[in-house]
Amino acid sequence: MIGIYARVSTEEQAKRGFSLKEQIRSCREKAGQKDGILEYVDEGLSGEFLNRPNLTKLREDLKEGIITKVICLDPDRLSRKLMNQLIVTEEIEKRAELIFVNGEYKKTPEGMLFYQMRGAIAEFEKAKITERMSRGRREKAQQGKVVRNFQIYGYDYDKESEQLVINEYEARIVKMIFELYTNPNNNFKGVNGIAKFLTAQGIPTKKRVEHWHRQVVKQILMNRVYIGEFYQNRWNTEGMISNRYNNDTSKKIKMTVRPTEEWILTPSPLIIEQSQFDYAQQLLKQGKRRWSGQSKYKYLLSGLLRCVDCGNTMTGRRQKNWGEYHFIYTDEKNTSGAKHKGCRNRIRTDQIDNQVWDKLESWLRCPESLFEAEGNLKDSLEYEKNEIIRLNEELKKNKKAKSRLLKFMTFNEDIDVQEFRTMLVELQNKELEIIKAINELEEEISFQDINKSNETLEAAMDYFFSKEQLLNFEEKQNLIRMVVKEIQVTKCGSVKIFTY
Repeated sequence: MIGIYARVSTEEQAKRGFSLKEQIRSCREKAGQKDGILEYVDEGLSGEFLNRPNLTKLREDLKEGIITKVICLDPDRLSRKLMNQLIVTEEIEKRAELIFVNGEYKKTPEGMLFYQMRGAIAEFEKAKITERMSRGRREKAQQGKVVRNFQIYGYDYDKESEQLVINEYEARIVKMIFELYTNPNNNFKGVNGIAKFLTAQGIPTKKRVEHWHRQVVKQILMNRVYIGEFYQNRWNTEGMISNRYNNDTSKKIKMTVRPTEEWILTPSPLIIEQSQFDYAQQLLKQGKRRWSGQSKYKYLLSGLLRCVDCGNTMTGRRQKNWGEYHFIYTDEKNTSGAKHKGCRNRIRTDQIDNQVWDKLESWLRCPESLFEAEGNLKDSLEYEKNEIIRLNEELKKNKKAKSRLLKFMTFNEDIDVQEFRTMLVELQNKELEIIKAINELEEEISFQDINKSNETLEAAMDYFFSKEQLLNFEEKQNLIRMVVKEIQVTKCGSVKIFTY
């Protein structure tokens, strides 16, 4: 039996007009017969990888002895990479005769040299095409054009002008998401609550999926495109095309962020005001602490308190004392895996709640006193700075451990390689986690250093004076969070309030 192999990628079809029918016709003419021919065709698949369905089927049929001759238009149809091309060629020639329509290659040193040169040229041509396309997209982005349809919720893509245009229906949903997040109520709290609400309302996502995931909502809240800043060339997707051919999830290539200096800013139509977006980012920074769990009882300062002595956050708790129940804030952590158990710092909720609310009310009535209090704003970042120092020390220890492990693996042959590889992967993952934590803390410090939102304060004042004595618990809590970043408490009961 004769096997004919043909392949064309989507890129080649679009750019050069390669035709599968033409490849098959040429191969059949080369075969010189009509019967006894099996066709193996891969359409729309890159020649960069060997894991293609019909190429795999051809290789299996060769092993079983079904195919005795293979005809292909050109070596680069087998693969665009020289190494893969040589592997497939050798595999075929061990079991069958390999014939190319465009050129015969004799099994002589000269013939093999020419064959390898042809493969190297094909690989170089593929790399050049990729590089030209990437450069072309970057140049287009620098001209202020949107290079493709990025499927951004709230916008449509205009192919003629190559620009983002507002989708009025989706834009209303975006505004609603920001409004629900920055002005929460009892019905839907936090990112997860908004996602459930959108799903319950039957509002479709950009991909027309009925279910909203919390991560999709969070991405919308973090996307600067809604304030007119759309960044192209931000994500590095190099090599990710191989993921579709790789079934091993541990070996899949992940998308990474390029350095900020490589990002290309393209103006986009405004949907959200800057002040509301900035406030949403403030809330997101505290998201884990605010919505980490729903307590049976409500606490006015939930998610804002920290113990000065041990650095733990302080959470609300009901405590029985001499037969009476009292509500307190404490830094004690009973959860499994807590880094620090706390130093038993406790304070009555009514004591500190009233103190903080009275102070906030005086600030809102006299903003000048608030600005004077902000002289200690940088001190509120002391925990973050100390945590960065601790994490850097932990990172050094982890790197030393990894270095010792690598040396041991190098100079000892009689070891269980798989066991040590597992240990190495664990150390590598831990290093990535530490680096991520450091980056998040540095972003927090940077955010606080550059961010001073007078507009947020003005919004808080307007909100306060519009309600005055009619504020309920949730409204008071929301107002405190608009202004207060953190409240630090010492064991002796002294309180220091830090604002945005």
